[in-house]
Amino acid sequence: MTEARTNWAGNYTFKAERVYSPTTIEEIQAIANRSRKLKVLGSGHSFNDIADTPQDQISLKNFNRVVGFDREQHTVTVEAGITYGQLSEQLEQQGYALPNMASLPHISVAGACSTATHGSGVANGNLSTVVSALQLITAEGEVVELSRKQQGDQFDGAVVSLGGLGIITRLTLDLVPTFDIAQEVYQDLPFSELEVHFEEIAGSAYSVSLFTNWQTDRINQVWLKRRVGDETTTSGAEWFGARRALVKLHPIGAHSAETCTDQLGIAGRWHERLPHFRMGFTPSSGEELQTEYLLPRQWAFPALQAINRLRDRIAPLLLISELRTVAADQLWMSPAYRQDCLAIHFTWQKNWPAVQQLLPLIEAELAPYRPIPHWGKLFTLSASQLQTFYPRLSDFQKLLQTYDPKGKFRNRFLDSYIF
Repeated sequence: MTEARTNWAGNYTFKAERVYSPTTIEEIQAIANRSRKLKVLGSGHSFNDIADTPQDQISLKNFNRVVGFDREQHTVTVEAGITYGQLSEQLEQQGYALPNMASLPHISVAGACSTATHGSGVANGNLSTVVSALQLITAEGEVVELSRKQQGDQFDGAVVSLGGLGIITRLTLDLVPTFDIAQEVYQDLPFSELEVHFEEIAGSAYSVSLFTNWQTDRINQVWLKRRVGDETTTSGAEWFGARRALVKLHPIGAHSAETCTDQLGIAGRWHERLPHFRMGFTPSSGEELQTEYLLPRQWAFPALQAINRLRDRIAPLLLISELRTVAADQLWMSPAYRQDCLAIHFTWQKNWPAVQQLLPLIEAELAPYRPIPHWGKLFTLSASQLQTFYPRLSDFQKLLQTYDPKGKFRNRFLDSYIF
């Protein structure tokens, strides 16, 4: 490498000596065979070193095609480097949809699924829950096919792989018929309403996001994404003490709403409303750091109260915080493994030394509620703390050792937090 490469936010500089952008499976196999240490880079939206290596890195940006649809099984098979923005347009043309999407469509399908990235909705699992099969290339260059039908429980361990099994080249995703979403935003929801009505508020639409700066006794914005045709109807001008926004808003008040998906109850296709941000624009703020903790939804309000106690410490560094829900799943390394979750997300100013000092305080406040960090974001929990959250950890270690016995795909991140 002749120049420094960073992730999307610019907070992490990759240390890989070489980066390859293969165009064929055969090229990937050749790289896998000759590399001693190797990692795959998705869209670069992780904020830590989960995708880095001191030696060889592969970018799958050229593997961005739809392989084909199975209309009997209602699935699509895609190449691993395709982004949700690229994929969703093609699904819509075929009359299909994904059940959910993350807040931004810019991320790659394989990267998102490998880290249990999620959207929101009390009945919606994270993005990896729709993966029904995958193809990967092992450390020896062998092409392996895995599926929910053939591998069963072991497949549940392979989907959220953290890049440790091999090079995922294809994924098969379960689909649903296309649908429309109408998005409304409400402002200034009293924080006290969450104590009594959290479940009702979180379940009031297909997807719900609450944005707060923790500086007042109100939630700044609530984004309600309702499926058109569902029994729930649009709310009135007031809703749980909040008022309906009359203009389009950005979660960060000072930013232009042009980058955001349409609001004001205007119906649109699923892929044009489920994300918060539009393709073709820089999502969120761009210059930022991100942290997120997932914890059992049953402890939602006391956990939010715990964060609220740190509001004065949080204020100088925070851009915005988002609260979402994620449905339980069976994936071994998913934070939502067998538990419905509340996800507490922080978008920070790009000041890692200060954020690094603050995170232990947040993690200590949340400790009684078992906060599990998102794999691709910033946290300071120790490996010994993190490992207690995953009852299938030893099974996952064995699975990685089975497919990668020499540790070719292991890096500092996996060595620290998994092994």
